Amino acid sequence: MRIGILQTGLAPEALAPAMGDYPDMFARLLDGHGFTFRTFQVVNGQFPADVRDCDGWLITGSKHGAYEDHPWIPPLEDFIRAAYAARVPMVGICFGHQIIAQAMGGKVEKFAGGWSVGPTEYQFEGETVTLNAWHQDQVVQRPEGAKVIASNDFCENAALLYDDRALTIQAHPEFQPDFVDGLMKTRAIGVVPDPLLQAAATRLDVPLHDKTMAARIAAFFKAPRT
Repeated sequence: MRIGILQTGLAPEALAPAMGDYPDMFARLLDGHGFTFRTFQVVNGQFPADVRDCDGWLITGSKHGAYEDHPWIPPLEDFIRAAYAARVPMVGICFGHQIIAQAMGGKVEKFAGGWSVGPTEYQFEGETVTLNAWHQDQVVQRPEGAKVIASNDFCENAALLYDDRALTIQAHPEFQPDFVDGLMKTRAIGVVPDPLLQAAATRLDVPLHDKTMAARIAAFFKAPRT
């Protein structure tokens, strides 16, 4: 099964040589599930010719906001709606979670409650799951037909399911502790409050459920569809 990765952001230049870019992280996360991958840097205007060019689509995280005025965001929203109509499965992570919601009629905004950073617990369909978070933006109004499947006190719409068409997750199952540590030492400086960074740093060794989430993502992509 070929998954097209729609890359909406770039890993920091200081971290990418050692840790790879976002598509590399997803390839590692989903290793062993039988997927091949093709990357399209939509952040640089590179789009697939057709929604059926791949068997499924994965939209990455980004430093950009879904509500910002970038020339690649409207065509990405058009692509999302076309893939949804064609029933080609999509998975969205962080920015991907937000842009799918926005494209389908939801609302994304910079959350007044601030940032979520580092290992974070979510109630995921009755199970406590810990994943790395890195976001201030949130889906504050979900689209019609989107079902909440994960949340916590900070993020109500932490994961959404759009029947068998889209699975979206606010957290970053692809982010490993060393990458989050690198983000805290690069992109976070002067942006994320120091007390929040200090608290997150003390939790970087907390066990993650990244493999659990990888299995869920893989099962979603592989589910039979009419």
